[in-house]
Amino acid sequence: ILSASPIPYFPDSQVPREMTRADMDRVKADFVQAARRGIRCGFDMLELHCAHGYLLASFLSPLTNHRRDEYGGSIENRLRYPLEVFDALRAVWPADKPMSVRISATDWADGGISDEDTLAIARAFAAHGCDLIDVSTGQTVHDAAPVYGRMFQVPWSDMIRNETGIATMCVGNITTADQVNTILAAGRADLVALARPHLTDPSFTLRAAARYAVEEVACPPQYLWGKDALMRNTKREREEELELRRKAKPKSHAPVVATLPRAAE
Repeated sequence: ILSASPIPYFPDSQVPREMTRADMDRVKADFVQAARRGIRCGFDMLELHCAHGYLLASFLSPLTNHRRDEYGGSIENRLRYPLEVFDALRAVWPADKPMSVRISATDWADGGISDEDTLAIARAFAAHGCDLIDVSTGQTVHDAAPVYGRMFQVPWSDMIRNETGIATMCVGNITTADQVNTILAAGRADLVALARPHLTDPSFTLRAAARYAVEEVACPPQYLWGKDALMRNTKREREEELELRRKAKPKSHAPVVATLPRAAE
């Protein structure tokens, strides 16, 4: 296996071999061939994965890149090979189709990628023609200590988008349409990625559309009756939910004003 530096993930894991220039050229060519296959398959968008400790991510993080050549040390040097790969892909990917890059905006570990590094990474890829930064975090080293919670990675998407002006996509523990719309309305991301919610419920988007009374959703003709029923039922459930909230709201009372006797003159 190959990596930026010969550092195993676990102490007893297989030790990767530090990439040589020949390795870099071969892997870059493999990326280009993959992009060309994507073109032939008709994909509309291409994403370069530079996150989660994978090969290109191993160059970006100081925890996994201990090189002493022009590909290690400063963030500019650590970016060098990932940018070489991106440039090669951008050269063959159609100019009218977007390209994104997924990054780990923090390693959740001491000595890892800093916020300044993250902003530099985003700006560098944007300067080379990246249209969107897909913002994830972690999975770089085994002893990382992430702080999980609802929408826990959104702050880094927010930071990149609002400090650099680069479009972002956020991801991670986002499970409801209300969360999605809150993120977008607050300007914390331009897109929201949802994987597990759709794996759990393939009709997630249709149910969300019904909740927001958006009927312009494509549906196979044989399923139209079911879609209509979903819209009706969801509207009724929404009205019932609002009525319950109204009933549960504390009733307002007229203020009670105490009248005190006037002090003796």
